[in-house]
This record gives sequence, structure tokens and C-alpha cells, in this order.
Amino acid sequence: MKKCIPIILFLFFSMIITSQNNINRGYKLSVGDPAPKIDLTLLDGRVLSNENLKGKVVVIQFTASWCGVCIKEMPHLEKELWQRFKQDEFILIGVDLKEEIDVVKRFIKKTKVTYPFTIDHDGSFFESFTFPNAGVTRNIVLDKKGNISFLTRLYDEKEFSDMVDHVEKLLSK
Repeated sequence: MKKCIPIILFLFFSMIITSQNNINRGYKLSVGDPAPKIDLTLLDGRVLSNENLKGKVVVIQFTASWCGVCIKEMPHLEKELWQRFKQDEFILIGVDLKEEIDVVKRFIKKTKVTYPFTIDHDGSFFESFTFPNAGVTRNIVLDKKGNISFLTRLYDEKEFSDMVDHVEKLLSK
């Protein structure tokens, strides 16, 4: 029986961790947490940081050219967020995960999005929000203070609509 105790404990803690990942949908951060370090260079050369994003509502969209769900969601991000809210107090940032610049440029052209993009070459920015090997289709909304205020996973019309309403409320404050 004593030999079984370590195995039972391992299984118990594994179930807890798996359960937490399902509850958090792969995020290691939660609503209300400050955003991790942001140090992004956009494809147009602009540099974004936690400091210069303060005072803005920020949506960070993690995506990749091979992601079918991402491709389905991107026209909605373009029309319902970027075209509707682009102004001095709002920015939508597409963050492509681990792809080469020529692939990303073709991807942007194919999806016809106009919002700013960057590339997370090694996935470290993505993993500052998520557990390793988490799925890529995600949006993170940051409030004007730089705190996480809304998290999405995959593309769900109701959740997306709730996110748009949430951004609108943040911008009206």
C-alpha cells in the first residue's frame, strides 16, 4: 500500500492541474492581473511596450496562418473591433506565432486585415500569457491601466460579441 501512495498523489495532482487548465482554458493569467512584459516591434517598425500602451484599450490577438479558427475570426476582428474603434485610445495587435515574415505578410494579405501585426518568433510572448502548448486562437483585452480585463479562447460568436461590448464599455470610461 505504501508503494501506491506516491502514484495516487501524482494522479491526484495531475487531475488538479488538468482541471485548472480546462477552467482557465490554457491561460496562466486571469482577469485582473497586470499584463506581462510587452516589448513588441510591429511590422511597420513601431515599438510597443507596457508603458506606451497605458491609456489605451488593447486587444492582443494571437494567431497563425495555419489556424483555421483564427482565419474565421479575423474578418470579425477587422470589422467589429478595428474598423469600429480604431482611434488614439484603442489598438488591436495581431501577434503571429512562430512564422517567418514572408508567410505572415501573405497571411495578412489573404485575410485582408489592416490592423497592426507583429511576430512572436520564439513563442515567449504567447507563453507569458499561456501554459506551454496552449492553443493559439486567443484574444486578450487590456484595460487602460494595463490589466487583463477579458480573455477569449477559440472563436465563439457569443463570447466575441461580449468582448466587443466589453471593449466599448472600456472605451467609454
